[in-house]
Amino acid sequence: MADEKTGGNMVIAQSGGPTMVINQSLVGAVLEAKKHKEIKGIYGARHGIEGVLREDFIDLRKERPATLEQVANTPSSALGSVRKKPTPEDCKQIFQVLRRYDVRYFFYIGGNDSADTAHIIHEQAVKGHYDLTCFHICKTIDNDLRENDHTPGFGSGARFVAQAFMGDNLDNRALLGVKINVIMGRHAGFLTASAALARQYADDGPHLIYLPERPFHVDHFVQDVKAVYEKLGRCVVAVSEGISDAKGTPIAAAFTNEVDAHGNVQLSGTGALGDCLVNLIKGKSNITRVRADTFGYLQRSFAGLVSPVDAREARASAIFAVKTAVQNISGSVAIKRQPGKKYGVTYECVPLASVAKETRHMPDKFITPAGNDVTRAFIEYAQPLVGPLPKMGRFRCIPVKKVI
Repeated sequence: MADEKTGGNMVIAQSGGPTMVINQSLVGAVLEAKKHKEIKGIYGARHGIEGVLREDFIDLRKERPATLEQVANTPSSALGSVRKKPTPEDCKQIFQVLRRYDVRYFFYIGGNDSADTAHIIHEQAVKGHYDLTCFHICKTIDNDLRENDHTPGFGSGARFVAQAFMGDNLDNRALLGVKINVIMGRHAGFLTASAALARQYADDGPHLIYLPERPFHVDHFVQDVKAVYEKLGRCVVAVSEGISDAKGTPIAAAFTNEVDAHGNVQLSGTGALGDCLVNLIKGKSNITRVRADTFGYLQRSFAGLVSPVDAREARASAIFAVKTAVQNISGSVAIKRQPGKKYGVTYECVPLASVAKETRHMPDKFITPAGNDVTRAFIEYAQPLVGPLPKMGRFRCIPVKKVI
């Protein structure tokens, strides 16, 4: 049974890469917090932990309901985001700030690195005998958080990827050639795999999909492209930014040595990987029309392509977090899929340590034995999260008799 808490103020912040629905979580938490007498002030920290350190807070309790709802339906991080791992000295300063503002509830919306940050703060609170409830609200378009069936942000990011490939497939069908698209995904290929949802006709692309979960072999890649091109006269390829060689070294690492605060090699800030793959095809085949695009940050905050399921679950997960936190329980929200053919989810509280740092990967059952496509099991997994997609039309191509 959770201990009673006398109450105090709340701080909420956003961290890591923005998404199309991260503000649904923010607003869901704020609106739910207003319902609980234990929570007095509701403060938003601008740019995550850095905002706490700078005491850069805004009063979210004073925001009008109409403004909150408008923000909820706006992509990207309304409070601003950050990629910062707090040092022990940072933690000491954070607690000085939290004590001074009588903060007793801390919510951090983000991915596994954000869960790690919340975990560090929670441990410091325990050591310092400070009565602070820390809760991590799940978020990441990479869909790679442990304990979760899927995470808010993925469904909308996957919807963008699927519709982008729909358009690219049509472009490629009109002007034949090879088109390569590089998609976010450092260690997990969920977002790249979602390109397969673009297929509506037997010859639709992407014809090949390469994920971080399988070693990327240059010669196999070239052979795969050539085989599709010889059959269809064209080829559309989906490639994860995190594809790695047999030793586990990211292919993109050859083009950058930049790392973030958590030690991750920067993969999305350059089109070098796409250019490299284009040059491979041109250099090892007779195919001359080869192009590549890097979707980069476009996948995260694209307006107008939000998945309804994604938006609903982003808000619901935050509401669950607040309801749990006021019971004096720290942890992380985990989304669990209910068994059966009908789609449904439940929300559970799991330990912060079980989500922090490490990530999960695409299950083997989602990847074909050849390692260059996804299975029907993945399509069935992803479709409910993305929602209905536009239907593409084609002429029946009934020939006209030649005039003699």
